[in-house]
Amino acid sequence: MRTPDAVSRAACLLLLSLVLGPGAARAQEIGDETGAGEGALFLLLPVGAQGIGLGRAMTALVSEEAAFWNPAGLAQQKRRTALVYRGSQLAGDATALSVLLPWERVGTFGASYLLLDIGKQELRDEFGNVLGGITVRNHAGFLSYAAAFPGRIYAGVNVKLVQFRIACRGQCPDLDTTSSAYAVDAGIQAEPFRQIPLRFGWMIAHAGTEFQVINEEQSDPLPTRLRLAVAYDVLRHLEEDDLALWLTLETEDRARDPGSPSLYAGLNLSAADMFHVRAGYVGGKLDQTNGASVGLGFRIDRFYLSLAKSLTRSAVTGYSQPLHVSFGVEF
Repeated sequence: MRTPDAVSRAACLLLLSLVLGPGAARAQEIGDETGAGEGALFLLLPVGAQGIGLGRAMTALVSEEAAFWNPAGLAQQKRRTALVYRGSQLAGDATALSVLLPWERVGTFGASYLLLDIGKQELRDEFGNVLGGITVRNHAGFLSYAAAFPGRIYAGVNVKLVQFRIACRGQCPDLDTTSSAYAVDAGIQAEPFRQIPLRFGWMIAHAGTEFQVINEEQSDPLPTRLRLAVAYDVLRHLEEDDLALWLTLETEDRARDPGSPSLYAGLNLSAADMFHVRAGYVGGKLDQTNGASVGLGFRIDRFYLSLAKSLTRSAVTGYSQPLHVSFGVEF
């Protein structure tokens, strides 16, 4: 006969399997393919409707969402901006906030927060009696700084606190868990040719301390990634200042055990920076959302809105994925 503690631990392990990666079976498969397990895989989930609409191909681009993609993309920020993102991810509901404070001739400072809410799980004994409930959440707090340098070079860095938390209500106090890790993102963007609308981007993401969930023996390294990207404005030769069509190609791979790269491609057609039509494609062995995505963007005065939708089905639920929304205001 199973005891209530055994039932509680079983439910906890079920939720842990969801939170340690984007889908338990897939996370285990990834570890088997590369021979190296990783923790805090929620850091690999895309954040921001603009980036999702562009198939995550953001490493070479300027964006208000850049704290979640490549902090170097914040260096050309002109106005103070607040951004809110909301979307449903593979493992739960994601909410993100970002505040950007550009300082002329010094750079752009930013503070951002990401919450991935896995949800609540009731704990029952073998007779169906409710023992309590646990909630599982992932948190990440960012401090960002980006600046422009001579030669049209832009650099940025994020310093991040990553936290995993299980909270219990009821007969499961032994399941309360809080685990933390520290990480750094560092990125560079460059426009080396004044007459050619070509941008390059490079970054290292999620480099930091090991992520310990239960005990030291079960700690894992963070999912450190290397990204390389190039972007080109296809319409610049038309000399139409109001129209731009940026094509971006990007590759991402593990830093510790390379050899399974993901490929991202995005198109962003904009008119007077007021209306944007976006499309993207994600491909790679390590990605849960291989396939196409689409998005729209609108900017009116100090306000802008981005919408995006992946055209693939969720690997966890099997259903089509919901809409991702980013809303920003300049102040």
